[in-house]
Amino acid sequence: MKNIILTSFLIFAITVKSQEIKSLTLKDAITYALENKADAKKAKLKVENSEYQIQEVRSKALPQISANGGLTYNPILQTTFLDGGSFGGEPGTTVKLNFGQKWNSTAGVSLTQTLFDQSVFTGLKAARSTREFYQINDQLTEEQVIERVANNYYQVYVQRQKLNVLDSNYVNTTKVKNIIKGQFDNGLAKKIDLDRILVKISNINTQRQQVLNAVQLQENALKFYIGMPIETKISIPQTEFQVTPQAFSEVPNTANRTEYLLLKKQEQLLMFQKKADEAAYYPTLSLSAGYNYIGQGPKMPWGAKPADGVYWSDYSSIGLNLKVPIFTGFSTRAKVRQADVNLRSLKEDIKDTKLSLDLAYENANIQINNSIVIINNQKENAQLAQDVLNNTRNNYMQGLASLTDLLDAENSLTEAQNNYTSAILDYKLAEIQLIKSKGELKTLLNN
Repeated sequence: MKNIILTSFLIFAITVKSQEIKSLTLKDAITYALENKADAKKAKLKVENSEYQIQEVRSKALPQISANGGLTYNPILQTTFLDGGSFGGEPGTTVKLNFGQKWNSTAGVSLTQTLFDQSVFTGLKAARSTREFYQINDQLTEEQVIERVANNYYQVYVQRQKLNVLDSNYVNTTKVKNIIKGQFDNGLAKKIDLDRILVKISNINTQRQQVLNAVQLQENALKFYIGMPIETKISIPQTEFQVTPQAFSEVPNTANRTEYLLLKKQEQLLMFQKKADEAAYYPTLSLSAGYNYIGQGPKMPWGAKPADGVYWSDYSSIGLNLKVPIFTGFSTRAKVRQADVNLRSLKEDIKDTKLSLDLAYENANIQINNSIVIINNQKENAQLAQDVLNNTRNNYMQGLASLTDLLDAENSLTEAQNNYTSAILDYKLAEIQLIKSKGELKTLLNN
């Protein structure tokens, strides 16, 4: 019985813990994403992998040493017929000779060292640039993760604010419904008024369900973008959404943007690729050396001795190998020209990227200024709509305003509050783009 009670308690504790609501600030969301999202992890793995790529290229400049061995059995030996006069016999006769032994076994070691290969030297330089390329790509991936998380984070906020507006509207409309029902029960209100307010409440419930569904979908999207289990319950503090003016005094330097730096590094890699293709025009020089041990005889050489007719001997060689390309069917020229076209194409991408980054900054600048104006206007409009609703409600209670006037005032307040919330979202999204244009997305981790 004790074990059953203990097990039940543990299950209950785990269930309660799994249902705990996790408070999630923007900094928390970004930090969680950088630690858990697959994109961020894969970018770091590419940086790690670049070290192994460098080692692979470097290995081509180091000695290549290999061991070899073999065992051969010759059931039928090669036969050669020679002039008998060559062996002191009678001229004009033919001598039959068999070459080789039934058994042969070899063991040895060989070494090859590149002395000059232009493609290897170019590859070493390119390998270091490859490491830098993946480091910049890792930084860009982190910025993309931060931007995506921030955008979705604020989208969740907007949907939740709309839900709060509907909840508040529902409470106020329910109070009015109770008043009208009391009046109707006392014969002081028409049934059509009660029906209209009931329809209003039903519409609010329908809208609330739609927004609640949108909230859940947006929260699931946010949890996906940060790599958090979908079943986790989250809450977003209201303090995350303070509107603070941004500084526009300095135009950001596009050359410092990660997107631009990545393309410039890619341009450098394409230049190395072109040089690597041109290296095929250069001669190559290498050193080779080998030492081998061979055993031959009518029996298997392993473990056999000269008394068995098996003899072992060694031999070695050292050589220089020079290869001078003369004609390759124009394949090298074609590769060089392809590399040149790729390089020129990337230069156009760099120009276009710079233009798009400048455009993004200007648009963010305009959007954020407009959003501040709209936020101030909508904030005043929402307050005015609240005052109108309060006055209309009082007048309705005193019989000085119709139910239509009251419902119109409630709709106006709901619209004004939603417009204010949407204006904050537009501001926040523009703020992210502005911070991005300055190359300062990681400053969101400091908030």
